[in-house]
Amino acid sequence: MNLAPAAVSGPAAAVPPVTRALTWCLHLLVVGLLALTAVRAVADGQSHAGAVVAVAALCGLAYAVGPLLPPVGRSRRAAALWLAGVGAVWLVLLALSADAVWVAFPLYFLQLHLLSRRAGLAAVSATAGAAVAGFAAHQDSFAAAMVIGPALGAAVAVAVVWGYQALYQESERRRRLIEELTATRADLAAAQHMAGVLAERERLAREIHDTLAQGLTSVQLLLRAAERALPDRPDTAARHVGQARQTAMDNLAEARRFVAALTPPALENSTLAGSLERLCATTAARHPLSARARVTGDPVPLPTAHEVALLRIAQSALANTVRHARATTADLTLGYTAALVTLTVTDDGTGFDPAARPPASPDGGFGTSAMRARAESLGGTLTIESAPGQGTALRAVLPVPEASAGAGAGNGAEGWA
Repeated sequence: MNLAPAAVSGPAAAVPPVTRALTWCLHLLVVGLLALTAVRAVADGQSHAGAVVAVAALCGLAYAVGPLLPPVGRSRRAAALWLAGVGAVWLVLLALSADAVWVAFPLYFLQLHLLSRRAGLAAVSATAGAAVAGFAAHQDSFAAAMVIGPALGAAVAVAVVWGYQALYQESERRRRLIEELTATRADLAAAQHMAGVLAERERLAREIHDTLAQGLTSVQLLLRAAERALPDRPDTAARHVGQARQTAMDNLAEARRFVAALTPPALENSTLAGSLERLCATTAARHPLSARARVTGDPVPLPTAHEVALLRIAQSALANTVRHARATTADLTLGYTAALVTLTVTDDGTGFDPAARPPASPDGGFGTSAMRARAESLGGTLTIESAPGQGTALRAVLPVPEASAGAGAGNGAEGWA
């Protein structure tokens, strides 16, 4: 048995330390008052002192049964039967000794805690009435104090118990709310973790496509060219093999860096413009394609994420030109305005119909979607203009952060080819 409100008590409810302490205090109060009644009966030399001691002991025994019976703490019906038994023995004790009136006070608390609010209030009222009547029966005259004492004790018990129950229920409500918030935080953390995992997978997929996949394609093309040059043109074959080896080395460096989420090697110790220039030179050296690059507007320093995205888009666009366009020239234009940075890649290849669904790539590539995802992840756009026999123009537009735009104020236009 514990003093937790019935609405929240039960076998699965943890009893707080404060409630456990209050329960023991109530037990000690009942035992102390019963002992006081017995001791005073013996000390005063009452003729029926033996009966008072026996009934007080019986009342204590009846009270001790309650905490030992689990149903008393779980069932209001069982609690009512136990309280009725204790109350009956107490009434006998009250009939024998006026000092037993003090036992009514802890009985108030028991009734209010273990019974429903309405039943508890009725039981307290009946106990207070019995206390008044029993005490008055031992007096020669009736006085108002005989009513005020038990009534005031009952009022205090009602106020204390109901206030405690309200605080207890509010505490339980907050505890459940905290548990729900904790569970929600755990779910949110799991969702954020999963979102991070998916975002990292998408990043790796884009990086693999724009670096390793494109590099391996170039290696394959170069090795095919070397194979066709043998055995008649060994020097040409050796040059193609050397270019394939260099491409493999470059892609190995790319793989080591993008796994670690570091800056691409092409951007290390270099500007974006210089990286695009080297990309055009490398592409022109390895494939039968004249690639040129230039810049317009006032260059401004860009965040690393913007530079990486534009470089990857340029790499993927030139790779598509080499593989599919059958173009002879390609132009890269990096343009700066007050609030935007644009990358335009044009070629004079065979072109295609952008509205038509492109045929599935034999190697499972997804260059266009990866390029568009890169641009949109930074708040930008990617558009493609093309027509059969009229070449292709790809345009990526990214917003320039305000800090970058301010830092670039006053820079002069720079041209490069």
